[in-house]
Formats: sequence, C-alpha cells, structure tokens
Amino acid sequence: MNGSTDKLASSRARPAFLVTIDTEGDNVWSNPSKATTENSRYIPRFQQLCEKYGLKPTYLTNYEMATCNRFVEFARDAIARSAAEVGMHIHAWNSPPLNCAESRPGMPYLIEFSGEVISKKVRFMTALLEERFGVKIVSHRAGRWALDETYASAIIQNGYLVDCSVTPFVSWRKVKGFENGSGGSDYRHFPREAYFVDPQNVGRPGTSPLLEVPMTIVAGQSALSASARTLIEIMPKSAGKVVGRLLPRAQWFRPNGRNLRSMQRLLTLRKGSAYIQFMLHSSELMAGGSPSFPDSRSIDRLYEHLEQIFAEAQADYRGATLSEFRAGFD
Repeated sequence: MNGSTDKLASSRARPAFLVTIDTEGDNVWSNPSKATTENSRYIPRFQQLCEKYGLKPTYLTNYEMATCNRFVEFARDAIARSAAEVGMHIHAWNSPPLNCAESRPGMPYLIEFSGEVISKKVRFMTALLEERFGVKIVSHRAGRWALDETYASAIIQNGYLVDCSVTPFVSWRKVKGFENGSGGSDYRHFPREAYFVDPQNVGRPGTSPLLEVPMTIVAGQSALSASARTLIEIMPKSAGKVVGRLLPRAQWFRPNGRNLRSMQRLLTLRKGSAYIQFMLHSSELMAGGSPSFPDSRSIDRLYEHLEQIFAEAQADYRGATLSEFRAGFD
C-alpha cells in the first residue's frame, strides 16, 4: 500500500466517535409553558470545537428548533460543508399535529399515544425537517428515550435508517410522561452494541433497515453498585435518588461537569468497539439552560472537559455522523 491508502485503512479501523446532540428548547426539564430557543446562539461554539478535532455532530432536532431561523441557518451551513447532520427528535407534547390530549399535565412520551397519532407526528416532523434543512432525514432519537415497536415501525416507514434511543442498563419506567401513565421504556436487557432492529421486538436483532446504535453506557462495576441497582428498584423515589448519587448505577458518555475521569475511562474501554457515543442537550451549552450548567463558570468547566475528551480521542477514534456510521456498518 502507498501512504495515503495506509492512512485510509487505519482510519476505517478506528471506532467512530459519534456526537449526538438533543437539539431542543431552553431548559426543557422545567417544563416551560412556552418553548424558547436562545440556546441556538451557543451551538456554533460547540460546532467549532468539534471541527477542531475532526468530529461531526448529529443534531437531533425537535419542533421548536426546526422552526428557529437562527439554528436552521447555522445547520444548513454545517450540512453543506459535510461538518454535521440533522436528525429527528420529537417531544410529543408540543410537536404537531396537536390535539386535546396534549393539554393534560406532564410531558408525555410519544409511545403513550395511539399508533395513528404516532404516525401523524412522525410524518409531520419528517416533512418539516426536510423542507427546513433541504436534505433527506434518516437519523432519529426518541424524545425522552422512549421507543417501542409501533414507534419503530413508523420511523422505518418514513425512511429512517438509524436510531439512537436505546439506553442499556437503564429503565425509565418510574419516570412519568402523563401523570397517570405507565412511564417510559425499560432497556435494562437490550443489546449494548449496534444492531439492526426487529420491528416486532425492538429489543432484539432483526432484518429491518433500521440500525439501532445504543447510547454508550456502562453499568456500575463494583458489588456495591450492583446492590444499589437492586435496592433502587424497591426504594421510595427520594431515597433511591440519594443512593443513586452515592453509588451510580451506570456511567454515561455524557458530561455533567463532574465526571471527566469517568468519561476518560469510557474512552479507554470502548477502543475495541465499533463506536463510542457522546450525547448532550443543546440547551446544556448555554449558562442557565439546564440544571447541570446553571452559570458561566459551569459552562467554562464543561468546555475544559470537552477539550480534554476530544483531544484524547483523536488518536483512537474517527469522527462520523450517525448516517455515516450507518453507511459503513456491516
């Protein structure tokens, strides 16, 4: 091989570093009565950092951000330069078409609605995103991580090729959508590596064109952490939160301002895998846009950690969008 061919082969051998951003309104955790999109002003700084290290974010975009002209202008430019991708992200409570059910208290999961409503919302958002960004939309993450067979079939029917909603080791059953609902998806026994989805059972491999790329999460390794996972399931919610903070049930490849060492360990652990998946919310890039990063000091710390993680990843990982990873998956 010549030098350039050697370099290409080496690049393909490296696992993909997938940057996924839930691109949504400001501080959605507080369930604001009106969605605002000030965080769109702060996304370019993050994009510049990614490009510095050869990373290509996938911006999983919800309704209010798809209608934000500032974000659309930014994303169209990044797409034109092959520096980023836009995918779909639906928050059921404010994503058209809306009906009276959305006026009930809570932030409902899309899977709590009928198959007809799911299909209508998926079709609407797909058409809106493709019109606004001028490209075919093929990547997806469910709002609040909630995916089931009906939802998966809807996105497959609308041409989606890659999803990243699965959170291994994590159950969202105790996290309510509708106040009287049954909670979110339980992913504790789902695959931990990428697999083509079986539409009849999204928790097992099948032959559909939809590639599931589970979030990078590693279960707590100590005996104490394992015991904590069992205890939390039977504890009152308030007590379970305390135990969960002291003995984390799982380590996510997701910055919170306090977990740099944990993320560095995950970089090492995933070197032999096909990918590592990073995630963040767009509002977490803005001071006061999330509970984790309430002020400018916390944002400065976030970027210090991002700089370290992205720099350390350069030697062992290659940047890719979700659709690029899907195209090269075998």
